[in-house]
Amino acid sequence: MRALAANIRADAEGRYDSAEPGWRAGVEWTLLWIENTAARLTQGGGAGSRQGVLPE
Repeated sequence: MRALAANIRADAEGRYDSAEPGWRAGVEWTLLWIENTAARLTQGGGAGSRQGVLPE
């Protein structure tokens, strides 16, 4: 999952300057979600764990 986040970040770089703010926010939110999910999986967080939950 971390490799996926790194690939998305690399693909998105350079596109931010011409992108609409909503697109950039969506990419950032997605990257945070992927990275937090990967952290939860490697730290053994259970299904009911609130660790790594993103703010709305």
